[in-house]
Amino acid sequence: QVQLVESGGGLVQAGGSLRLSCAASGRTFSTYHMGWFRQAPGKERERVAAISWSGGSTYYTNSVKGRFTISRDNAKNTVSLQMNSLKPEDTALYYCAAASGSYSLAVARYDYWGQGTQVTVSS
Repeated sequence: QVQLVESGGGLVQAGGSLRLSCAASGRTFSTYHMGWFRQAPGKERERVAAISWSGGSTYYTNSVKGRFTISRDNAKNTVSLQMNSLKPEDTALYYCAAASGSYSLAVARYDYWGQGTQVTVSS
């Protein structure tokens, strides 16, 4: 089992940057694919970015490509999301999640979730 704790959210002006971090418990972190999701009020949750257990594969939703970067440090049990050129439409509650590395990143099923960290981008 994996427990996840996000940090790094906050209020930032449009065009600014934030770095989200997710700390994971457990000795098997390196066997999990990791993802960042977000949910804005009145909208469905969407997968923003994901990274394979090895770090060799990544995924980004189209709206954040070129602006966000996901990375992981298996030695420190952490995954991060660097968010640059933030836009008001990036405002949401951001969640970190873990999926078994037994399947490909494209079909990963996320079984473990953090509590979320709020990101608010003002115009």
